[in-house]
Amino acid sequence: MWDGHGMGMGWGWLFLTLLIVGIVILVVWAIRYMGPGGSTQAGPGRDSDQRETPSAGGHGSGNERARQILAERYARGEIELSEYEERLRTLREE
Repeated sequence: MWDGHGMGMGWGWLFLTLLIVGIVILVVWAIRYMGPGGSTQAGPGRDSDQRETPSAGGHGSGNERARQILAERYARGEIELSEYEERLRTLREE
């Protein structure tokens, strides 16, 4: 006694399963890439904000970038004032 709905129910379960998997993948992607850290891996030559870092080709350009990174780390609270001042002193000596 087949009433024609048996095959439709099978496709419905498949569609529902694919829909749930798609939603889970979308949520994981949104958390991973749109969260506060952005992408979890920075490639070579890139900092955590995914910007190109300038090369140290010219005199002092690498030192200036190092000071900028140091200031950003201090501003984010990653390092204490004493460590910031010590590292800044070291950069000035170079």
